[in-house]
Amino acid sequence: MKRPIIIIGIGEMGSVFARGFLRLGHPVYPVTRADSVREVAAEVPEPAAVIIAVGENDLHPILETLPEAWWDSLVLIQNELLPQDWQDYDFSHPTIMSVWFEKKKGQDVKVVVPSIAHGPNAELLASALGTLDIPVEIVHDENRLLFELVRKNLYILTTNIAGLETGGTVHELWRDHQELAKSVAREVLDIQAWLTGESLDKDNLMQAMLTAFEGDPNHQCMGRSAPARLARALELAKQGNIKPPILEAIAEKHLS
Repeated sequence: MKRPIIIIGIGEMGSVFARGFLRLGHPVYPVTRADSVREVAAEVPEPAAVIIAVGENDLHPILETLPEAWWDSLVLIQNELLPQDWQDYDFSHPTIMSVWFEKKKGQDVKVVVPSIAHGPNAELLASALGTLDIPVEIVHDENRLLFELVRKNLYILTTNIAGLETGGTVHELWRDHQELAKSVAREVLDIQAWLTGESLDKDNLMQAMLTAFEGDPNHQCMGRSAPARLARALELAKQGNIKPPILEAIAEKHLS
């Protein structure tokens, strides 16, 4: 029998990974809020992978209590993920995935562009998602990984925050409100540069964001978490002593 897969958080995204691994022949053990992570770890001490499929706000509480036996198998797939999210812990080399497919309740998976995987379990993830015809590009360079993580953050934050103002799709955002989208994106990149401590290739990141726009032009800009993303971006800007006038103006209109 193949080694088991642990999935912490079995919502829409976690269910996609579960289906892929089951098709590969791996037993899958879901961990819900009602389950004890340590009890599951005692029963399954050596899984092939431990996929953390919870939302961004729940990531660090999970990581802070993750059993040491699972550290070498860790897979992170959250949005707004950056290296400092795992470098502050004792995990040696987690596998990181920048997920570029969407799964909503009652709908099948929609691919925007190929997802990116980096780390020890990258091949395993690519194989599992490949059974569902979800493309994955494996990258080995950490600089490329950082670029891809920032690209995803840029896409999510720009579309969500600008979408508070415009609504509509990413195609409509770029066609009808390009200056607003560019202004929001520039301020988002300023925050990302401060968070990473790196000099970012902003022109290539903008172009990579547009490639994602083209991958799913009918993708809606504003998700349910858009107000929370804007509030979090403003808090990070404050911590970094960054002045984002466009984000602040949108917040004045749309955040109570």
